[in-house]
Amino acid sequence: MTADAQRRRAMGQILLLAAGLLVLIAISTASVLLVNKSRRDNGLVVHTVEVESQISNLLLEIRRAESATRAYMLSSAPQYLAEYQTAAAGILPAADQLISLSSDNPVQVANSTKLRKALDVRLAEFSRGIDRVKNNDVGTAVTVLRQGTSTDAVKVIAETTRDMRAEEDRLFKLRTATADRTQQLASIVTVAGSGLVIAFAGLSVFLVRVSSRARDAAESKLRDNNINLETTVDERTADLREANDEIQRFAYIVSHDLRSPLVNIMGFTSELEELRGDIFKRIASLARLQSAAAPAPDNATDTAEPALEGTDKQLSEDFTEALGFIKSSIGKMDRLISAILNLTREGRREFKPERIDTRELIENIVSTVAHQASEAQAQIRIEPLPDIVSDRLALEQIFSNLIDNALKYLKSGVPGDIQVRGRTKLGFAIFEITDNGRGIDPKDHQRIFDLFRRAGTQDKPGQGIGLAHVRALVRRLGGTMSVASELHQGSTFTVTLPINWNKSNRNREA
Repeated sequence: MTADAQRRRAMGQILLLAAGLLVLIAISTASVLLVNKSRRDNGLVVHTVEVESQISNLLLEIRRAESATRAYMLSSAPQYLAEYQTAAAGILPAADQLISLSSDNPVQVANSTKLRKALDVRLAEFSRGIDRVKNNDVGTAVTVLRQGTSTDAVKVIAETTRDMRAEEDRLFKLRTATADRTQQLASIVTVAGSGLVIAFAGLSVFLVRVSSRARDAAESKLRDNNINLETTVDERTADLREANDEIQRFAYIVSHDLRSPLVNIMGFTSELEELRGDIFKRIASLARLQSAAAPAPDNATDTAEPALEGTDKQLSEDFTEALGFIKSSIGKMDRLISAILNLTREGRREFKPERIDTRELIENIVSTVAHQASEAQAQIRIEPLPDIVSDRLALEQIFSNLIDNALKYLKSGVPGDIQVRGRTKLGFAIFEITDNGRGIDPKDHQRIFDLFRRAGTQDKPGQGIGLAHVRALVRRLGGTMSVASELHQGSTFTVTLPINWNKSNRNREA
């Protein structure tokens, strides 16, 4: 599968998951809203039932009061008086509760007001009848009793409660229908949502199976590629090692072969320097003969510098200068050949890992350059350093070169301050050598690690090999090396090495 196809498939899966998430959110939101609405609708239905029940309770209390009043008027028995008082005491609280329950409906509020006034009138009628019996006016009380069922208060109470029941019946039907619709809609949403969830789940399972098969195929292909890659890497590594060994042998042979003609050149240059005196003596003699000049002084020797004039003198000076250039170039070439031989020998050396007290190693290095540091008025501060397992000689060469460079390239007239510090991170030891010297232009940060390349003012001896050799050693030890510096702002060389270096890591790499 191509990368574009994989991206399209991944994008499709993401969009599908996003759509499924949005559907679930919509279903959940709709379900919550419908459940809340259903709860409110059912609450209104229950509220209607409560109002109707309260109307029935109020009428029951009124009938109980009427019955107790009539019984007391006819018999004057004390128990009926007590029953009347109990019933009468519950009428007004029942009416107040009914008013409170129906306060959300303006129609019922009006009916409740009429009902409350009628109840006050009816209770007053009951009270007058009871008082007549207590005053032994039984005849009048009986007359009032006979007329009591047709008073205006009784009619108002009957009509008002009937209207309130009718209103609540209407509300009950309306609210019940609304609650039924809400529940039906909630059921539809639930069923539809469940169907969509099942559909998305099925589609997700299908896509997961497809992705799993594609992943298994990719893993199988990756395993095959890894096997092939490991074989290829082993082959390439063997080729590189062979090529590296060949390059080292070639460099060693070339260096030795270069020394032979170099020695010859040095020898013939010395002979030419010895012949120079004889050549210019003859030139001086010929010049005197041609000019009929006075003979040479009696105290002149064979080795004395002949007295030359004019072009002969200039020729002698040019000859001497040319010999000087040749000898200087021969010396430089000899030093370069020696450096190449040292590099090839170091490249063939087998590293031997051992536990190293890094602070002690660097203190020994500092003690060897103490005189140089004193002349440069420089202090070298060593902070606590982590111990590592590595090759001792390689570490000595790395830190010796870096500290020597820090001393060599300090700023004139400024006391040197060189600091060596270290820390550990994720199985690696990080060493930093910081100085307050000349600094290095950022454009030369890579150049200084190239073989035979130098940066900045060339007023110090060197062949441009040190840092290249240091970086090669660091790489062989499985680490990295970098520099951070600005001109006139000092430099910080950072060396990162594994805390526990294994001999098999890079022992054979150059």
